[in-house]
Amino acid sequence: MDPEGTGEGPPRSVLARGLSLLDAFGSADTELNLTELAARTGLPKPTAHRLLSELVRWGGVERTETGYRLSMRLFVLGQRAPRPRGLREAALPYLEDLYEATHENIHLAVLDGMDTLFLEKVSGRRSMPIVSRVGGRLPAYCTATGKLFLAFGPPERLQRVLDAGLVRYTPHTIIMPGLLQRELARTADRGYAVNREESEAGVSAVAAPVLDHRRRVIAAISITGNVCRLDLDRLAPAVRTAALALSRELARESAAGELKTGIPR
Repeated sequence: MDPEGTGEGPPRSVLARGLSLLDAFGSADTELNLTELAARTGLPKPTAHRLLSELVRWGGVERTETGYRLSMRLFVLGQRAPRPRGLREAALPYLEDLYEATHENIHLAVLDGMDTLFLEKVSGRRSMPIVSRVGGRLPAYCTATGKLFLAFGPPERLQRVLDAGLVRYTPHTIIMPGLLQRELARTADRGYAVNREESEAGVSAVAAPVLDHRRRVIAAISITGNVCRLDLDRLAPAVRTAALALSRELARESAAGELKTGIPR
């Protein structure tokens, strides 16, 4: 047995056991159940359950209907750690250029589970006040950024969203699976996504995908504002140009293994 939890057996100290539960989540894991966590850490189920309850109380882990997932508190802590140039830093000049051209809300988002997670937001005095915030999240199916991850992602990702149920946030939210699938097909065909008052009344958005060197969608950039003011189809070329330029820059870094997103995956 390894008394400090260094990988040569189940950890024995309380701290090491708690950290081993956090470390059990892999890059592709949205959530894990108690059995999976106990198996990955080598901890007895009662011990794992007790420590998970402590982590939930602290805020590092959240309970779900079927298990546990890492919480936003870990993301916040991660942002305080020094790290190499990352996605947010690389994207910020492109976001600022879009803001100067439109004076609307500009977002950089990534996928986190079944939600779109806002990593950065650039707005100003002339931008319409909206509910989004850095570190906030909205369901992927009713946001322009989130639709990109569903349209260009694996089919099982969309199936998980459909299985969880589509909740109506506004009268314009798409809650019929068939309609959502057709909307995502249109998104894939045209190369950008739109949101017409689907997550917040009076607010629309257009978003384009950011790709890595393997042509995988790793982020999305959007322009968001008043539905009466935004011409989404007219703005689509601008957001696509910004996303393409960022994709080219990130492709060089991700191919060299230099890109650090600094986010939970």
